[in-house]
Amino acid sequence: MKDKSILELRSLIDEGKITSEEVFNESIKMANDSQGTVNAFVTIIDKYSKEESDSLLSGIPYALKDNFSTKGILTTGSSNILKDYIPVFDSTVYKKLKEAGAVLMGKTVLDELAMGGSGLTGHTGIVRNPLDNTRITGGSSAGSAAAVAMGTVPFAIGSDTGDSVRKPASYCGVVGFKPTYGRISRWGMFPFASSLDHVGVLTRNVMDAAIVTDVIKGKDEKDMTTLEDESFKYSENLESSLEGKKLFYIKEILESAALGEAKEVASNFYDVIHKLKEKGCIVEEISFRKDLLEVIYPTYFIISCAESTSNNSNLTGFIFGPRGKGDTPEEVMINTRSEGFAEMIKRRFIIGSYILERENQEKLFLNAKRVRNMIVTEMNKLFEKYDGLVLPAAGGVAPKINPSEEVDRLGDEYLLLENHLAIGNFGGYPSITLPSGFIGNMPIAVNLTCKVKDDLNCLQIAYQIEKTLGGER
Repeated sequence: MKDKSILELRSLIDEGKITSEEVFNESIKMANDSQGTVNAFVTIIDKYSKEESDSLLSGIPYALKDNFSTKGILTTGSSNILKDYIPVFDSTVYKKLKEAGAVLMGKTVLDELAMGGSGLTGHTGIVRNPLDNTRITGGSSAGSAAAVAMGTVPFAIGSDTGDSVRKPASYCGVVGFKPTYGRISRWGMFPFASSLDHVGVLTRNVMDAAIVTDVIKGKDEKDMTTLEDESFKYSENLESSLEGKKLFYIKEILESAALGEAKEVASNFYDVIHKLKEKGCIVEEISFRKDLLEVIYPTYFIISCAESTSNNSNLTGFIFGPRGKGDTPEEVMINTRSEGFAEMIKRRFIIGSYILERENQEKLFLNAKRVRNMIVTEMNKLFEKYDGLVLPAAGGVAPKINPSEEVDRLGDEYLLLENHLAIGNFGGYPSITLPSGFIGNMPIAVNLTCKVKDDLNCLQIAYQIEKTLGGER
């Protein structure tokens, strides 16, 4: 079972070589055995339950990020303020997977309320990289990435607001796909920043990402942002060719990779480009306004803090979670939020509240939205000429764990190579990360981002890149 893809497991089950329940039990055992070292799960579900279906996912175990509502199953958002919360409804993603016969085996740890990129801030503790327990997994979909990387499950569901599926995929050596904004319903997923939030999938290969996306994509009356479903399956249309495809990369971002691991990442990236060109793919270097690149992270930070403050205003202690002490409603709410949130979350909410104050909205929030629009406008012009943007997914391998280190501060420098993935969220573009090599014994990856609603083309190109790099698993 370990390291098997969805199609490999499907074949074994259909041929009677193993039962779905045996696969599930092995998955549970691996999850329990790794909890002491990796800590990928908030909840491990040891009761086998499967609905009948002829889907490719029927009988296949999977993990679900613990910010998706699951009726009757603990759903914490990895926050103490929701540590005992059990929803009374199912998220659309969970409902679709259940109807497809997929078997939920666990809810995975995330950075608290999905606000973070380290995997260090979940209320149940640090998620450690299964390839090297001294390193982070990245976040916020930390547990989902770790579960796939360990081989505990062939796929896991995550959410991506800035890079929260694609960066952990890079650090853990798996595939992370974020489809077009609205391609997958977010109903029942705890909102972080609604204009940036995407559902994403983590898998062992591109084909599996397409298979899972086929099941969970589509229009949802409960989510007004969802798109009408196409009349075809991505997984049945992946075969294509790199011949004549046109990709671009951004000169200014690669130029920032001048030292240490970043230089090795850039070298690997140029090797990848060379191989793609040998397959007939056209890859061109373009120049992008550096002043816009340098404000990607501040723009993301302002918008996400403001939207998260609004979205989480219901976490007061009166409706969800433990209630703080106090003689008045105000005292109860203040004590609940002071005790229930970690320092990083409280800081973001304070910043978000400041941004949303009437006298600050024009200068901060509305200006950030204007800058976001400027970046998206420039990108859309490029997508008129090119099939996609290709870049390294991160500036190095997964960093070493340092719990005392501030993980939510703006540095003195704008790290272009680390922050560019947020462009995919600014424009709602389909974006996929896939392994491209190693530095030492740790994986690195490339990322492909394509124009809105061009999900199939994005997956087709990624599928061919994967084959070209010999990474199909």
